[in-house]
Amino acid sequence: MTDFTQVLADGLMNGAIYGLVAAGLSLIWGVMDVINFAHGEFLMVAMYACYWLGALAGIDPMISWVLTGAFLFFLSALSYKLVVRRCIGKAAMAPLLATFGLSIFLKNFCLNRFTPNFRLLSGTALGDKVVRFMGARVPVPQLVTALFSVVVLGALYYLIKHTRTGWAIQATAMDSEAAELMGIDTERIFTLVFGLGGMCVGIAGGFMTSYLPVFPEVGALFSLIAFVVVALGGFGSIPGALFAALLIGLVESFAGFYIAPVVKYVAVFALYLAVILVRPKGLFGW
Repeated sequence: MTDFTQVLADGLMNGAIYGLVAAGLSLIWGVMDVINFAHGEFLMVAMYACYWLGALAGIDPMISWVLTGAFLFFLSALSYKLVVRRCIGKAAMAPLLATFGLSIFLKNFCLNRFTPNFRLLSGTALGDKVVRFMGARVPVPQLVTALFSVVVLGALYYLIKHTRTGWAIQATAMDSEAAELMGIDTERIFTLVFGLGGMCVGIAGGFMTSYLPVFPEVGALFSLIAFVVVALGGFGSIPGALFAALLIGLVESFAGFYIAPVVKYVAVFALYLAVILVRPKGLFGW
């Protein structure tokens, strides 16, 4: 029973974190129909920003996540203005290739400036604290990150479903030309959506720095999982992203423990293929 509880807790925590990372990608993909290949690199930039704020200025990740979230909102909005906007309305591959080039630039810039070395922030407020629940050892940093991920996803869902800005985002996602005719500034909405996507990974990266090492390739796996979450949950669906992320986290955790660690991602992608064959638009696609 202890092993089961431990695996369940690990899966739920990982799933909640995957959900926050994937939510921004889902929003961008669902509203703008743009695949942001630089999403994982934005997460990496957020983690480096949080690391250096802690290492140089002594700002703990429990505080610096606010700064990294704001910084990534600005960086993502700027990336849209300078790179992605020029590709909208052109060939379908143009935004994809533009964001892919942006990801290569960000990764190699950090590789050049910070080397491939792993950097771990020590002496954080949460540190190595652990709580016990039904026999399971639950690391406090991961628990706080998971809980806050759910809170941020809830706030994002409320913004989209219950505010005028959110209704404008939904209208733009459904038909951008009709939204423009109704007086909605779709260019402003696209900039906001791209910024919100970056803010999600900025907040996630800020918290994750308290227990994960930072290096130039850190965003690669999270980016891959985020793409699976978005396709599985449904493009543009925040509840779908959270549900799919929790499902993936549980499959990954149980397959890794009860079968073998080397097959956990095999199980994740097998689940993805099974669902997509039945529901090509994902579980909650709209």
